[in-house]
Amino acid sequence: MFAKLDEVENQFDRLNQQLQEPGVADDQKRYKKLMREYSDLNVLVGKYREYKKTKSDIVSSKEVLDQEKDEDFRALAKEEISELTPKLTALEEELKVLLLPKDPNDGKNIIMEVRAGAGGDEASLFCEELFRGYTIYSKNRGWNVSVMAVSNGNAGGCKEIIATISGEKVYSFLKFESGVHRVQRVPKTETQGRVHTSTVTVAVIPEAEEVTIKIEQKDLRVDVYRSSGNGGQSVNTTDSAVRLTHIPTGVVVTCQDGKSQLANKDKAMKVLASRLQQLEDDKKQKEASDQRLSQIGTGDRSERIRTYNFPQSRLTDHRIGFTTHNLGEIMGGNFETVIEPIVTHFQAEALKQQSQQ
Repeated sequence: MFAKLDEVENQFDRLNQQLQEPGVADDQKRYKKLMREYSDLNVLVGKYREYKKTKSDIVSSKEVLDQEKDEDFRALAKEEISELTPKLTALEEELKVLLLPKDPNDGKNIIMEVRAGAGGDEASLFCEELFRGYTIYSKNRGWNVSVMAVSNGNAGGCKEIIATISGEKVYSFLKFESGVHRVQRVPKTETQGRVHTSTVTVAVIPEAEEVTIKIEQKDLRVDVYRSSGNGGQSVNTTDSAVRLTHIPTGVVVTCQDGKSQLANKDKAMKVLASRLQQLEDDKKQKEASDQRLSQIGTGDRSERIRTYNFPQSRLTDHRIGFTTHNLGEIMGGNFETVIEPIVTHFQAEALKQQSQQ
């Protein structure tokens, strides 16, 4: 492990030198690539240097114990060793996690698609509430949320919401949200006070880079139509909404959030590219070994991942057996309560896999 860390540190220093070369910023493509690599290594190298400093301080304190006869100095050395030893162990565990193979999509923005499933109007209401919770969580993290398309429910709520979420490492935090979310509560229209069960599906798709996926114009059908829903006075008077159909795969994407047909088409193209990339990634995952599949975690959208029980204010994540009775705060945007344990769980699983290799 430490040979690998030394190699990473040397690479970090080389990147630092390259970034300081005259004229490096003139080539923006190369500059961004170098900055991305530098940023990716910064935390790991900083933690490794902290580890080496801590280890060096322990060695120095042990030398004091071996050579110093003054009891006061020896007591200080013993105290420092007792404080630094558990810190060194903790730093080593952090380094193991930081050295895990990175998901190449972790630094990407995402397309989030939230859809009402079973449960009719109640599912539509929860679809809107769940998305609102994700929106608050995202904004609290400093991310930008842009709604691209909304399909309203028959009695309020939304049948479908599609949005882009952009910011620092969005996919790394939200990738485990993909799946079936089950809600249990008494609907407003229920006169007997019975608890109903409904479902909402969430898809989290990493935004595809333009160079990653190519879409031929001959494979594309473009339809324009009038937008519906909120959006301003002219929303229903111009054919600004865009529907793209990728003929070979049958993937359909719509965007209606802007008044400009061109802007909507550009956004729809980004979503289409991301969905096609996701199809390619899913295909590769299916062809991978069982070991590889276990390492990438759960992403199957047919899998019921979580239950939101409103009568008992209980949220349960079925993948990790995590339960909290803090549902109100979570729906208010405090999703880190459940997201952090999930990320930690899958890191631990990856470490277990790595130790068995």
